[in-house]
Amino acid sequence: MTEQPHDAVPTAEKEPPPPAPAHRFRRDRPHKTLGGVCAGLGRHCDMDPVIFRIGLAVLAVTGGIGLIFYGFAWLFVPYDDEDENEFRKLLTGRVDGPGLAAIVTALVGCGVFLSMLNNGGALTFAVVLALLLAGAGYWSQQRRTADPDPVTVQAAADAPPEAQAPPVSPAPSWWRDPIVKDGTHVGGTGYFWGPAGSEDLTPEGAAARSGPAVKRPAAPPQARGPRGIGALTFLAALVAGTVGTGASWESRSFGASLQTGLAVALGVLGLGIAISAFRGRTGAGAMILAVITAGLLAASAALPANIGTDWVRTDWTPASAAELRPHYELGSGVGTLDLSRVDAAKGTTLTTHVQVGAGQAKIVLPKDDTVKLHVQVGVGDVQLPGDESNDVDVRPDVEKTITLEPPAGTKASGVLELQVEVGLGQAEVSRAA
Repeated sequence: MTEQPHDAVPTAEKEPPPPAPAHRFRRDRPHKTLGGVCAGLGRHCDMDPVIFRIGLAVLAVTGGIGLIFYGFAWLFVPYDDEDENEFRKLLTGRVDGPGLAAIVTALVGCGVFLSMLNNGGALTFAVVLALLLAGAGYWSQQRRTADPDPVTVQAAADAPPEAQAPPVSPAPSWWRDPIVKDGTHVGGTGYFWGPAGSEDLTPEGAAARSGPAVKRPAAPPQARGPRGIGALTFLAALVAGTVGTGASWESRSFGASLQTGLAVALGVLGLGIAISAFRGRTGAGAMILAVITAGLLAASAALPANIGTDWVRTDWTPASAAELRPHYELGSGVGTLDLSRVDAAKGTTLTTHVQVGAGQAKIVLPKDDTVKLHVQVGVGDVQLPGDESNDVDVRPDVEKTITLEPPAGTKASGVLELQVEVGLGQAEVSRAA
């Protein structure tokens, strides 16, 4: 019986295949609605992308966080079949519509977020919802993570590599091809600036290098996709916004009525986008309209609450100090307070307050009283006695405090303390002749 020599080398065992690379978050091109961010999140977290679409839409309305996240993800996260994101394309000079749309989305989100800083309830809700979405995505991702089957891993390692299709040249930008003096187009390189030889990256340069083009058979006609519901969504949002504004026009202020209509329209747009995930489809226009509506809703929330829906002209003419009221208020229009016949007795102080939501507040002061005046205008202009220029200078947050002494040669009388507030418009103060 032959014995095996002691120095025989044992058969080497097959090394296990290297671990598969971690699945990274990339935008999804085939299932995208706008920029492919929510579709990529759904694939990355193994969740329905509709959950992320609805969640980010709510976050966009309640604090702008959804728009900020979507815009920056659109800008810095590449597609699953690309290695270059939109931000790198902008740096190399290739300015496309998607890159600009991503920047605009992020900027609009920042604007909505800054306008909501004083609304603690909305920001708290947005933060809680963002944490819930992040937690759900993390839990779903960890739930599907498990030890791989060794047989499956070995079979995948031994399988021959799959053949890959040649890269497809990107579509030309909407402003890449310059126009020369004779009106003809010169084939652009796809860059405003860039490396030398970049003309080979264009379809024309590639065709010139590869020789005559090979005629390919025509592709078979593709089946039509689901029917678009973008137009119906827009019409429904327009009708709902008009009805919501009209229903509250008489009973509420201008800002509250506008907020009601915009909120209803935004809800219809969000519902249409959500329905498109199951039935039909909406284009990028619906998302852009939703972003614009959310921005208008945030702007309407900053309007003064006392702006009325009717433009009226009101004159207040107290005949004596006894008839002077402590407060005069007007929603929208022109309010004139004539104090020329109000004479404060010597050693006494009279106090009144004029408030106009939107429009003009005209104040006529007594000719011989000392007036302590405080004027505050949200957005607009202030005209005081002695202003030589009559030009209207519209500025935000105009506030002036001044003491007007009686004209020289008049007998000193009492003191009048006057406070004027105008939300949007002009405050004009003058002395009686």
